[in-house]
Amino acid sequence: MSHPSVPRIGRTFAGLTAVAACSAALLAATGPASAAPEPARAPGAKHADLYRKAHPQAHPQAHPKAYPQAHPQAYPNLAPTPPMGWNNWSFYMCDVNEKVVLDNARALVSTGLADKGYDTVTVDDCWMAKERGPDGELVADPAKFPHGMAYIGRQLHRMGLQFGIYEDVGTLTCGKYPGSLGHFQQDADQFARWKVDYLKADGCNVPLAPGRTKEETYHDLYQQQSRALAATGRDITFSVSAPAYFQYSGDRVWHKVIRWSGELGNLWRGGRDIALEKQSRATKWSSIVYNFGYNAGLAGLQRPGRWNDPDFLLAGDSGLTRDEIQSQMSLWAVMAAPLISSTDLSGLSPAARKVLGNKRVIAVDQDPLGVQGEVVRQGEGFAVLSKPLANGDRAVALFNSGDAPRTLSTSAEAAGLPDAGRYWMRDLVTGRTRHSEGDIVAKDVPPHATLLYRVGAD
Repeated sequence: MSHPSVPRIGRTFAGLTAVAACSAALLAATGPASAAPEPARAPGAKHADLYRKAHPQAHPQAHPKAYPQAHPQAYPNLAPTPPMGWNNWSFYMCDVNEKVVLDNARALVSTGLADKGYDTVTVDDCWMAKERGPDGELVADPAKFPHGMAYIGRQLHRMGLQFGIYEDVGTLTCGKYPGSLGHFQQDADQFARWKVDYLKADGCNVPLAPGRTKEETYHDLYQQQSRALAATGRDITFSVSAPAYFQYSGDRVWHKVIRWSGELGNLWRGGRDIALEKQSRATKWSSIVYNFGYNAGLAGLQRPGRWNDPDFLLAGDSGLTRDEIQSQMSLWAVMAAPLISSTDLSGLSPAARKVLGNKRVIAVDQDPLGVQGEVVRQGEGFAVLSKPLANGDRAVALFNSGDAPRTLSTSAEAAGLPDAGRYWMRDLVTGRTRHSEGDIVAKDVPPHATLLYRVGAD
């Protein structure tokens, strides 16, 4: 069934900060799951309000037939809410080993983050030896993982956590380790024996098949990977990176890849990687703004149980301010994005722990209705999003990406609230509640800050 074309957020939002444009070239090569570096391309110029009026079918709650449930051939629905957890890539890159993984896993438990939903620990690229074993099997790097990957899985499961691992559907991973091409079932069976619960499958080194387009080639390989995982008989949540390699191929192709990714897996990387720990604060902030910008325009392509993934949370990374890490957390939550931290959790500051562990914000992300929030108002340096929640409330995020304080607002009608004489607004960061007789207003929002409210009619 065809889906409506979903334009990217307007050019005004693409210009939220000058630094976002300036660092685009740096962000193009930040690691696995990035598309090959290509010139940045600004989103389309339509205002979100005009788009919503012209395309009401883009809202899955209002038009459920536009978003059919997975048919029998689709991958099992193993992620009814957005996945949460930890991945080593952004902070450690290839400096990953047994101690790093297990120390961060223990920190998830000791900080209480695991109890709040951060339950999947994923080992990203560079975990394996450069050559397969004598029977074609994948082999863990003996220096980095001397006890092997099955041991990692056992230790994680003993902590009450899930075990995630990384591979590539091409000949090699992004780090030039063995890919799964030609070994899909063998590798999937091996992951199942290791008790893997989550697979992130990249697409860095995919040779084009003769007579087939790039899109057809990627579809074929990810379909082989999807079928191999299903054939193991083990529930393995499947994270598809295919759309990241088509972000600059034009919206028609990009959105087509996202649609079939939603049939073959449970979540998908849409575009560029988030910034790395070693990069500057400005680059990290630019990266958050950029990834928010493209992902917010994809709300019409997400559906409950199948998630757009704008990449990792940077809460805890050195350099970012409290407002900046809170902005990312709040924006990812209102977009129903996976909440996957990629930092050193063993050294997590109390402030970052408070951001990551905010139950009220997590509840917005994990809301069982499973709808991605939509942009209802935007302009130069700001955006307002509204997300319907299962009990009839709305989550409303007011984002100031600019460098000076500003007052942000939206009308109750634009936010999708019922007509009422008065509304209550609970600040999900502070927990404080106030009332409004009309517009939803946040005064003097600090630079790079996001106010996230849960709103309902009195």
